[in-house]
This record gives sequence, C-alpha cells and structure tokens, in this order.
Amino acid sequence: MYTFVFLWTPALSPNDEEIPHGFIFATFMLSSMLGSSLASRLMARTSLRVEGYMQIVFAVSAASLILPILTTFVVSPTKEKGGGISFTGSIQLLGFCTFESCVGIFWPSIMKMRPQYISEEARSTIMNFFCIPLNIFVCVVLYNVDAFPITVMFGMCSIFLMVACILQRRLMVIAEKPKAGEWQMKERDTESEPLNI
Repeated sequence: MYTFVFLWTPALSPNDEEIPHGFIFATFMLSSMLGSSLASRLMARTSLRVEGYMQIVFAVSAASLILPILTTFVVSPTKEKGGGISFTGSIQLLGFCTFESCVGIFWPSIMKMRPQYISEEARSTIMNFFCIPLNIFVCVVLYNVDAFPITVMFGMCSIFLMVACILQRRLMVIAEKPKAGEWQMKERDTESEPLNI
C-alpha cells in the first residue's frame, strides 16, 4: 500500500494526461471506507474466519495490481501528450479502487488477528521490528523510481501480495491444527471415562 501511494499517479497519467487527482484520491478513500464496512460485516459472521477470507483479499489485491501490466500488453498505449484520462487509465483506476477496497478490509481484519497470535507484552516490539524492512523497501523503491519501469514495480507488489496470500493460507492451517488436536483429546477422554450405571 505504501508503494502504491507513490505509483498510482504516474500509472494513470503516463503521457502527462490531465487527471483529476483530488477526485481520484477521494474515490480511493470511498473505496477504502466501503472495504472497512464490508470487513465489519464479514467479522460479524461467526461462520467466517478472518484467516480464511483474508486469503481472498490478498489474491484480489494481487490481481488488481497486475492490471497496469496487463493493460500495457493488451491495450496499445497512446503517445499523445496531455488530454484526459485514457481508456487504459480508466481500467487501471477500476483496479486501483478494488485494491483500496481490499486495503479497507485489511486494516480491521488484521487488528482482529493480531491479539490472537501476538501477545500484548510483545506486540509493539514485534510490529515495530517488522516496520524496519517495510520502510527500507519503500525507500529503495522511491529512490529507484526512475530506474525501473512502473510495470516492474507493480509486478513486485503483486508478487508480494501473492506471497502474503500463501502465508495467510499457511497461518490458517497452523491455527486449525491445535483445534483438531484438542477435539481428538476430548474424544479420547470421553472414551476412557467409565460409565456410571
């Protein structure tokens, strides 16, 4: 998300198109708010686990950030300078709004998962520790923003989101193992209890 903040403007206006920055940013914030609203409904359902639907959120996020790469190959870019937002930009804008919706789902969902896996005593230390590589990555991307094509940067972000999807799946599998073990132990305990007649 922190990298996306710096990439969406050059992605939507590669030929110095006149794009309504304020309106687009407001649309992103609206999409994020809708995502947060959807997250509250998802978390209210007892049949859904956060670990389960977050896999889908990461996969959809990765797919939405692939759009700038796909539109480069599928739609022939215009070389005309200026003008309004192009057809390619409109498709990308739709994908970016989808990404922002996923970001809106992410924040409340991750806040619900954190207390389950990270103890309160170590939470701030662990979260700050993970901010170090995050900030280094964002700084490296910003420093080299002219060295790489924008499609490479979106590709990297998409790959990282797919890795997050795979790791989220792994977390769900690990989280379900103790429950299965507890159920088997309870079953054994009930089998070993003598029947009182």
